[in-house]
Amino acid sequence: MSDETALLIADVLEAAGALRRLGEETAGAEGLTQARWQVLSVVSEEPLTIPRAARRLGVSRQNIQRVANDLVSLGLAAYRDNPDHRGSPLLTMTPPGEEALARLTDRATKMHRTLFAAIPDEEIRATRASLRRLLTELDRHEGAPGKR
Repeated sequence: MSDETALLIADVLEAAGALRRLGEETAGAEGLTQARWQVLSVVSEEPLTIPRAARRLGVSRQNIQRVANDLVSLGLAAYRDNPDHRGSPLLTMTPPGEEALARLTDRATKMHRTLFAAIPDEEIRATRASLRRLLTELDRHEGAPGKR
């Protein structure tokens, strides 16, 4: 492994940590956690079972179950019957959940504009393309093409 590769890995991990902290701060401003925000976001397009939501987010089913239960108790999400599998209900957003996600998305969009204002779009696109290539290689290495 070259020194540049090791430095890239360190930079990616440092950026991921900083972005997680920023995400917690952003979610906290709306009275939520980043985990709750992510679960709301993943079920925003369509209701999902807990195992499917966990696969989409790349975390354990138990972790998503705990967060989903929290969202249901807060009235931001609800379970509904799954016509395809009686034992695995679908998690869906409620109107208050949709409102909370819209507020978080708006807050995050404003933060991203501020955060990335000094970085030209072409640099952002090039960085993203490099990261997508890295993710493709990681998928290939893990033997799970298209996992992400």
